[in-house]
Amino acid sequence: MTDPQIILTYSRGRGIVAIPHGTRYKAAHQLLTSCGFREDESGVHHLPDGEPDLTRDRVASLVRLAKFYRAEVTTGSQQFIGDTAGDIAALLPGEWKARVEIYSNPHWQEDLVPWLWDSGELARVVRHERVPCAAALTDTASETTLLLIERPDRESGYLVGALSPEFFEEGHGDRHAPRGIAVPGSAASAARAITDHYLPAYRRAVHDRRLACVAEALDRIRAEHDDIGAPVPEETTARLPGRVWEEFRSVMRHAPPLLDRCRSSAPESSPDDRVLTRLIDALVDVESLDGGTSSKPPVPDALLRSAVDAWLTHGETFLRRARAAAPPT
Repeated sequence: MTDPQIILTYSRGRGIVAIPHGTRYKAAHQLLTSCGFREDESGVHHLPDGEPDLTRDRVASLVRLAKFYRAEVTTGSQQFIGDTAGDIAALLPGEWKARVEIYSNPHWQEDLVPWLWDSGELARVVRHERVPCAAALTDTASETTLLLIERPDRESGYLVGALSPEFFEEGHGDRHAPRGIAVPGSAASAARAITDHYLPAYRRAVHDRRLACVAEALDRIRAEHDDIGAPVPEETTARLPGRVWEEFRSVMRHAPPLLDRCRSSAPESSPDDRVLTRLIDALVDVESLDGGTSSKPPVPDALLRSAVDAWLTHGETFLRRARAAAPPT
């Protein structure tokens, strides 16, 4: 559609709220402003709550002007998504925060697609149907961000999926992505479904993808530097190929959370426990040089060689223990 489009709905804390959208969203924004709507920091327009007569007059004015300027005004089928998201966040385990996401410009919605970490209905809807607004639910402790959108075709309830965690960068198309779920319109029921069904599947997906990242990095290191498994004298001055360092940084990024789970399930002082301790020490030794942030291999090079040697030697033990320590779904 080329006409300006506006969605009206009701918020407990803000009263009547409006979301301008479409290719002519700027014209819709101007129309709302001329009728007394105020835009907040999230991009939501609203009328002052507690003034029913003024609200009626301004909504009536909006409807008249919309007809004159050929703008389409529709009413939402559910309460304002920001209210629902806030209610759900308060009921999830841990400390969650909710924020509203406005995609007035269709291109903003398109920009979201690469960051979707979902293999279910939510990803399909965001890719192929118009989603003027959504809500993000974030647990800062685990870097988990969920996306909540209304179900299409004015069905009741919502779709929930995930955005790719920062440590994975983009997530669209990833074979390990969890499958989003449909949840009821009730915040209590939605929070229960997310807690009991979605979050366990999400945690397992994170574990599996981290494990795949480490396994793939070790494979590429072997392919790049087949003789790295041989002991390297401390006085060696030959530099490791930069690509080996880049791949080992992936091990440094993804292995520590997996090692934590492995250690909790490995019998203390067992051969596997000693191997895991050796791998942890190897990571700590390298991270102490530059925190794992440098784009070039840290110095001394022999220490990096020793760490990589340890991971190539004992990598299969780690992968076996990590697979066994996968969280339940």
